Amino acid sequence: MTREIKFYKNYFIDFYISLDSSVQQKIEYVFKVIKTVDLIPQKFLKHIESTDGLYEIRIKVGSDIYRVFCCFDSGRIVVLFNGFQKKSKKTPKKEIAKALKIKEDYFKNKKGEGK
Repeated sequence: MTREIKFYKNYFIDFYISLDSSVQQKIEYVFKVIKTVDLIPQKFLKHIESTDGLYEIRIKVGSDIYRVFCCFDSGRIVVLFNGFQKKSKKTPKKEIAKALKIKEDYFKNKKGEGK
């Protein structure tokens, strides 16, 4: 089973182009895992507790940690939202709130297209 990765608006792209090439390469590797592996290891993809279907893609390069929020759509489609560099143990609530808002916007827009 393969998954498709989609970008919603420019949230992820803007984050991606701000990173150096070693981080970009690692992100591409993690995306390859997400696209092709049936059971994605939690070190790469984890559900955010107390959210409705929000996940974080986890990227580690050296001692730097990056997160990209996403959700699943129709089971096989992974929709990417905002990304950020993690500076503390806990994922910042404002980043989660932003991702939830983007997710809501994505599904609202998708519904609108179906009419």
